[in-house]
Amino acid sequence: MKLNKETYKEYKKYPERVLQFGEGNFLRAFVDWQIDVLNKNANFNGSVVVVQPIEFGLVDKLNEQDGLYTLYLQGMNEGKPIKEHSIINSISRGVNPYTQHEEYLKIAENPDLRFVFSNTTEAGIAYDENDKLEDKPQKSFPGKFTALLYRRFKTFNGEKEKGLIIIPCELIDRNGDKLKKIVLQYAKLWNLEEGFAKWINEANTFCSTLVDRIVPGYPRDTIKEITEELGYEDNLVNVGEHFHLFIIEGPEWIEKEFPASKAGLNVKFVKAMAPYRTRKVRILNGSHTSLVPVSYLYGLDTVAESVDHEVIGKFIRDTIYEEIIPTLDLPAEELKYYAGVVLERFMNPFVKHYLMSISLNSMSKYETRDLPSLLQYVKTKGQLPKRLVFSLAALIEFYKGKRGEETIKLNDDEDILELYKTAWGKCDGSDEAIKTLVTTVLGYEKVWKMNLNEVSGLTDAVTGYLINIEKLGMKEAVKEIVK
Repeated sequence: MKLNKETYKEYKKYPERVLQFGEGNFLRAFVDWQIDVLNKNANFNGSVVVVQPIEFGLVDKLNEQDGLYTLYLQGMNEGKPIKEHSIINSISRGVNPYTQHEEYLKIAENPDLRFVFSNTTEAGIAYDENDKLEDKPQKSFPGKFTALLYRRFKTFNGEKEKGLIIIPCELIDRNGDKLKKIVLQYAKLWNLEEGFAKWINEANTFCSTLVDRIVPGYPRDTIKEITEELGYEDNLVNVGEHFHLFIIEGPEWIEKEFPASKAGLNVKFVKAMAPYRTRKVRILNGSHTSLVPVSYLYGLDTVAESVDHEVIGKFIRDTIYEEIIPTLDLPAEELKYYAGVVLERFMNPFVKHYLMSISLNSMSKYETRDLPSLLQYVKTKGQLPKRLVFSLAALIEFYKGKRGEETIKLNDDEDILELYKTAWGKCDGSDEAIKTLVTTVLGYEKVWKMNLNEVSGLTDAVTGYLINIEKLGMKEAVKEIVK
């Protein structure tokens, strides 16, 4: 038995109020799931018409199943592992603009249309000067979207009430601002009337966002068992973690139209998303990055076993609560709650998150995720944060490329690998040579955007920790930090 509206007796049809660019795992486990919850719990009364942003994708499979699919949510909730599944009934149909171009543009003529969501990868919100209005379709996502907006503008004679609420989910900073800027670029490139640009600015609302949910996607390894459990065939089974967070920067009135709080969703409508973005980058991503070299050199391999470890678990918790949180500009209780949720997510028994998978480009990650906390701590406390500094020393040791007798497969830009290869090659193990090595690394301004040797006491502190790691090994060296 295959999943479709004939076999799913609770199938419901809703007005198409949402346009979505992207049909991949993340949007289906995040936005489409939220629309489903809103329909069931807040009388949102809307469905999603999905547009495939590239030529080859999943809309044919979606249409074969009448937009239905099964979503498994699994992870930790209040300290307990939880695993649940449900059929998502929020997608009405899928459209491929490469083979159904006119049908795609006709979406713009729907008077019920109100929301636009997108996730076309980090490279998706990009300007292509070769796109033309007459292309069927344009190559870029913003080009396709501008053509659709222009059709809507013409269809409704520029009525303000027919403007849209645009909520991109691409993982880039200020995604809404960037999308709007490119749409206006196309309006100018295509010599569209001034009234269109005015309508874009005055009738449409572009929101910038921060999205957070881990979505492993289609469970290839266990699909046979899942099919037996479900009792039907579903080619679009999706898996996501239980936790979700959606930060939407925009005017307050949007919440009335997208009543997430009424449906119990973890969606925040804010005037400024920067503090929340900083919170995520510093606490979630920053703790990951500071954890990796310490835990991996200690002999551990995954995030979950690291957080659960007596020594390393204490190291990362103290790093978050004592050195990262004090540098952030949000209420302390809110930050502590978020940190607790992050640590709970790290211990998800359903996800094996390998430390080496996080180690890609660790130097630049430390610069964007951990260095701001280190520098702010120095500025506000007048002293160095010992755990973040120790992690920096561990990072330098990590780039030596050895864990005992095991060779570490380093993955970074060629210049950084060459920097460490040369610096470690010149190091004879003496205290003086280690200090020279540290000075070289901290002075690599291409990554750090500054000379870290100019931070008072940092060179000596990193050197001291690296000497201990070299002479005592990570297991003994880190004990001095977690006392």
